[in-house]
Amino acid sequence: MTFNDDANIEGGRVSKRGRNAAIAGGGGGLVVVALVIVSQLTGFDLTGLAPLLGGGSGTETSTDQSGDLDQCKTGAQANNNIDCRMKAAATSLDAYWLTQVDGYTQPQLVIYDGQTDTGCGTASNAVGPFYCPPDQKVYIDTSFYNELQTQFGASGGPLAQLYVVAHEWGHHIQNITGQMNNLNLQDTGATSDSVRLELQADCYAGAWVDGVSSTPDANGVPFLKKPTDAEIADALNAAAAVGDDHIQETLGSGSVNPETWTHGSSEERQRWFQTGYTKGVASCDTFSAATL
Repeated sequence: MTFNDDANIEGGRVSKRGRNAAIAGGGGGLVVVALVIVSQLTGFDLTGLAPLLGGGSGTETSTDQSGDLDQCKTGAQANNNIDCRMKAAATSLDAYWLTQVDGYTQPQLVIYDGQTDTGCGTASNAVGPFYCPPDQKVYIDTSFYNELQTQFGASGGPLAQLYVVAHEWGHHIQNITGQMNNLNLQDTGATSDSVRLELQADCYAGAWVDGVSSTPDANGVPFLKKPTDAEIADALNAAAAVGDDHIQETLGSGSVNPETWTHGSSEERQRWFQTGYTKGVASCDTFSAATL
């Protein structure tokens, strides 16, 4: 999905935290423990990403080094630079959801490298992108996009990257609208609250992909061009790559166990993305759906 070259991408709350000093010690096992802790704090199961670790030889800390990416101003920059693309995603997501949710408040997007502190505990690049409800921030180490291709088998592409951001933004929408309240997010299973929450976020991502091509920037220029069929296929491929069944088959034991699902199957994630894309936000009530 291509941003219009002259689109104004300023305005999103985005910061970048760069890699600082590496300290010897740690290892993959400690990061697995960190994944479990983050999962417990956020209510989202992040431990499915543990197979990405492959060992690890140290720990790192991150500090704010690049401010709010003031250098990223236009859609042309977003099309050619991953950090600017993330800022453009945040700005366009804010503009879209401002038209959909009364009293919408902006989350902050934090791009980090290596490891960083969050309101949900310490996050490392092994965690993958996630939304932290207590501090209302989305955290992304953009190296995850390489892992999405090399480890998860996704085809990749800009819209696949934007789908990931839009999905996490969907969790922010759920948080500020109260949809996260009174859910049992420690339960697992094919029809669990956790799965329904994740599939709704996929649906919200699809709704944004459709709506953002007609959502104007501050100067009246649409942020993005209408996606091509190939770009939609890339987004659907990314959704399939992070389905519970696909992860269990390719990165886990090799067998599929729906009783342990927390995000939904590949087919379900694709279908709910398409539901949002073709029918809009109003179609995204996964909690009332008889079948997922």
